[in-house]
Amino acid sequence: MEIQLFTRNMELTPRLQEYVEKKVNKLSRYLPNITDVRVDLAVESTRSSADRQVAQLTIRTPRIILRTEERSSDMFTAIDAALDKMRRQITRYKTRRQDRWQRSAEEEGILEETPAEEVPPGQVVRVKRFEMSPMTPDEAIEQMELLGHQFFVFLNAVDGGINVVYRRRDGNYGLIIPELR
Repeated sequence: MEIQLFTRNMELTPRLQEYVEKKVNKLSRYLPNITDVRVDLAVESTRSSADRQVAQLTIRTPRIILRTEERSSDMFTAIDAALDKMRRQITRYKTRRQDRWQRSAEEEGILEETPAEEVPPGQVVRVKRFEMSPMTPDEAIEQMELLGHQFFVFLNAVDGGINVVYRRRDGNYGLIIPELR
């Protein structure tokens, strides 16, 4: 497991680095196939002094990405809170995965195909790049739920195309399959 540690608006002390590495290494007990962990520590200027210290953890495995962020008045407290939240996410992921495995294929509904809604023109304010690994629509939905997002872009393992799953207002999921002309 590779640990990447980044700081913003603060100095990384050897004590803090050692503390983070010691705590993050314990995550492999809960999820043994972690490839790398990114830890972002920052001090932000906010009105509330209780929210100035920010700790964000991102865990990557060959199949999933888990992310959590916590704020506190003390950096060590923020790190501990983020790690506790990450442990809960890992437990939730394992439970969902086990539940899906036990359900039969007939019980799982087929995703409904719906067209994408048009977005009004605006400015690009953020560009985000990410690595994709092939997965099924069910695995993409699981990943979307773990991240807490409304949609998820993925590489479909069946047909090799780029697809999008999204949460519908009625609580179901949609699958967008683009077709080239």
